[in-house]
Amino acid sequence: MTSSFDPTIPSSLGPPRVGIVGVGNIGGAMVARLRSCGFTVAVHDIDPEAEARAVALGAMACATPAGLAMSCDVLIVAVVDGPQTESVLFGHHGAAAALAPGSLVMLCPTISPGDVERFTARLDALGLEWMDAPTSGGPIRVREGHTSLMLACAADVQVRHRALLSVLSSRVMYVGERAGDGARTKLVNNLLATINLAGTAEVLALAERLGLDMARTLEVIDQSSGQNWIGSERMKRLLRGDTQARARTALLAKDSGLALDAARSVGFGVPLGGQAAALFALACAQGLADEDDASLLTWMRQARGG
Repeated sequence: MTSSFDPTIPSSLGPPRVGIVGVGNIGGAMVARLRSCGFTVAVHDIDPEAEARAVALGAMACATPAGLAMSCDVLIVAVVDGPQTESVLFGHHGAAAALAPGSLVMLCPTISPGDVERFTARLDALGLEWMDAPTSGGPIRVREGHTSLMLACAADVQVRHRALLSVLSSRVMYVGERAGDGARTKLVNNLLATINLAGTAEVLALAERLGLDMARTLEVIDQSSGQNWIGSERMKRLLRGDTQARARTALLAKDSGLALDAARSVGFGVPLGGQAAALFALACAQGLADEDDASLLTWMRQARGG
């Protein structure tokens, strides 16, 4: 079910002060979105250049997650993985212990459901509210407020923060109250994204081998039964010569690996997902980990003699 929130409705105490740890592609786009809507934003990142970009947008940089936590009502965690999330929240100078009771923690990385369950249990013990809230859609959609937000949290927490949620996303999809269900939904989605992107790269490499123009073939696919958003968006950029890494190959390799772990935990076989995940893992091993995930097409063309 997609929630429809009115961003013009203020909270009783005014707009919350927002802190974001991790201001790379996604976190940085959140900074841009929130600042454009008039929110006070504090940031922390281990990359000084990422912090500097956020400061240029009007955010305040903090030296540690704990320091950031003392200046915000809502903490958005937008780092890469489970270990980074745990460090940000509960490590040396971690944010969780420095947050005022009743503050909200939004967990936006793609991490395992088990990690979400562990982290939210610790947040509960500290008297903090939480949202299991992974995002999907890339930095452009985040910046425009059109990202997909897969939300699991207590129903009253969702209602209490509806104004902030609707600023961050016009596509807030509430999946329930159980901790980890946001992560489970994101992993299912990203496994399908892995399958779709690998499939699109493979058929375009085949089209080229058959003597077809790849760009023209993709136009046909876009109007036919093979169309899928991630394959179309990624391959169009690559075929235009745009190789900027907006979503690194390593991230989809990580996410699909987590999805396979989740499938194994319930005894469910995913043969297509397993093959697609293996392709991304192999591409990373071949040096494409930090390249845009569209580079899978380039790798396939080379690996198959294209």
